[in-house]
Amino acid sequence: HFGSRVLSKAYLFLASTTPQPIAAMPRRSFARTVSSATAAASLAAATAAAESDIAFAMPAAQPRLRSTHASAASSAATSEGAGRQGTGTGFAGANAALTLAAAAGAASALSTVVRRRARRHGGSARGLASSVGPRRPQSGLTGLASAPLAPTVTPTDAAEPGETRGDRLARGMKLAYWMYMAPAHIGTLRVASSFKNVHAIMHAPLGDDYFNVMRSMLERQRDFTPVTASIVDRHVLARGSGEKVVDNITRKDRDDKPDLIVLTPTCTSSILQEDLGNFVKRASETTSSDVLLADVNHYRFNEYQAADRTLAQIVQLYMEKAKDAGVTVEKSKKPSANIIGTFTLGFHNSHDCRELKRMLRDMGIETNIVIPEGASVHDLHKMSRAWFNIVPYREIGHMAAKYLKEEYNMPIVDTTPFGIGETAKFVRELAEICKSQGYDGFDFEEYIDEQTRFVSQAAWFARSIDCQNLTDKRAVVFGDATHAAGMTRVLAREMGIKVVCAGTFCKHDEEWFREQVAGLCDETLVTDDHTQVADMIARLEPAAIFGTQMERHIGKRLDVPCGVISTPVHIQNFPLTYRPFLGYEGTNQIADLTYNSFTLGMEDHLIEIFGGHDTKEIISDSLSSAGETESAIPWSPDGLAELSKIPGFVRGKIKKRTETYAVANNCKEITAEVIFAAKEAVGA
Repeated sequence: HFGSRVLSKAYLFLASTTPQPIAAMPRRSFARTVSSATAAASLAAATAAAESDIAFAMPAAQPRLRSTHASAASSAATSEGAGRQGTGTGFAGANAALTLAAAAGAASALSTVVRRRARRHGGSARGLASSVGPRRPQSGLTGLASAPLAPTVTPTDAAEPGETRGDRLARGMKLAYWMYMAPAHIGTLRVASSFKNVHAIMHAPLGDDYFNVMRSMLERQRDFTPVTASIVDRHVLARGSGEKVVDNITRKDRDDKPDLIVLTPTCTSSILQEDLGNFVKRASETTSSDVLLADVNHYRFNEYQAADRTLAQIVQLYMEKAKDAGVTVEKSKKPSANIIGTFTLGFHNSHDCRELKRMLRDMGIETNIVIPEGASVHDLHKMSRAWFNIVPYREIGHMAAKYLKEEYNMPIVDTTPFGIGETAKFVRELAEICKSQGYDGFDFEEYIDEQTRFVSQAAWFARSIDCQNLTDKRAVVFGDATHAAGMTRVLAREMGIKVVCAGTFCKHDEEWFREQVAGLCDETLVTDDHTQVADMIARLEPAAIFGTQMERHIGKRLDVPCGVISTPVHIQNFPLTYRPFLGYEGTNQIADLTYNSFTLGMEDHLIEIFGGHDTKEIISDSLSSAGETESAIPWSPDGLAELSKIPGFVRGKIKKRTETYAVANNCKEITAEVIFAAKEAVGA
């Protein structure tokens, strides 16, 4: 917000054709200001150096920049003589140079205050976007001095013919009121708050600290969210935030005594380019808790990527800490497994974890550690005790599992047991690992057969007449990579439903997703733009949607039923009852959700027979068709037109009272006059 105000004022100052402060300056004083060509050239050089800051934030200012640069160039050539003589030409040229220099100075002040890059780069001014992506040559703007221009925030997009940098910037930035994935710091906070006795400190301005409210609202847990915001305010911008961050860390260590304190900036506070690593080092010298800075690039990683990296970073920290201390852990005698990736605000994660643990127990496999949900960081070194690691979700856990595989030779089972077919594949992968390490005391094939026939009802239901009514129904699937791919397989392979489009918002996992759904759907869509998803659903006109909370809203607008299968979700998808989506119990949940999400033709027919659809407006004291027929009086066109002018929240009551008045007064038809008479009768 500070940067927006500075740059907005700079632009308004730049756009003024006759700036009053300069125009009102006495000519003698003004002449002294630009009394030499060197001074004028310095002004022009400063103008060109700060041009990138203005153009980065304000593409519309580029025509003014070009014209003012031309004036500045002529001013540099004639300013010395014009300064002594006070001629109008020299005055106007130098006036234009100072105009842009003042605006450029206001814009450059933001870079100086916020990042203090000038000293580190030999005094050259650079654009605000230089920390966003790699720098590249720019030919869109020209000036007296050649200054490096800031790159666009979308450096991977190729420039179109004749397109300027400002055009690219405008094309690459959008205003969104809905996002499928949160910024990177939310992923870090989700991981940190999932561990037991771990506290997170978020270095952020007001407005970025909404995680506490979101988690407290959605997760039905008794504990407070262990996250503290170290607020970036005007004092921090002026003096730096070193002491404030260190004080917050030491205070939390003294008051709460956590095992680990995780410090993370947000994408907003990252602009400050502060040495948070040094703050962590200073704080760790006086705290009994471990202090860790989340190693995440907040401009390049999304919520899930940051969560994956943070989890791997914490695991590596404590595994190496135990190794340095000489702690050794032996493998368990019985088969055992770690479950990696269940964490707070996940889609039915706690229910899925409970089902996975049940299945492992049935097969004689111990659950060693579940991370991060409910785990203690002091137990992380025991992860090497397990025979293998289970990573049920694509979005989180893979980096930690790969580290354990490289360092401790622990196999990874990353098949998601979503649906009957994938659950059987998951069990067979467990059997292969267990048998390779000498465990042969369990019949895994018999277990698959028993669970499929007696625990899971989905296989039987798929062959029933109820499910056969769904054959060739059209459906759209959209969600995270794990659940969207799993739901597509279940619908197409196990229930015979035609998936007209399968999509995901996990653009970083696009290649894997397309491989998983190949041949199972008519088309695929990988995007994080909800408007594209809405347009796709409107174009395909499916009978049902399986997606996120946003697809549920889209379905309501289009009158298409929707079953929620993936985050982001609202509170109704954090149930207190046991509702897993993975494993054999999960297949029953998926079957119920699928069947109940479709609106069957017979259902609509029966509802009409028994008194109309349940959303039909109640206009009498009875819901039965008989009670409605006795008091039904037709409405005239002008009566309906007048009724439509009444606000919706009271329209139903007024309609009912008007009909009651019409019946009592033996009106043949309800016109606008009858509505007015009914209002007068009650003194309205």
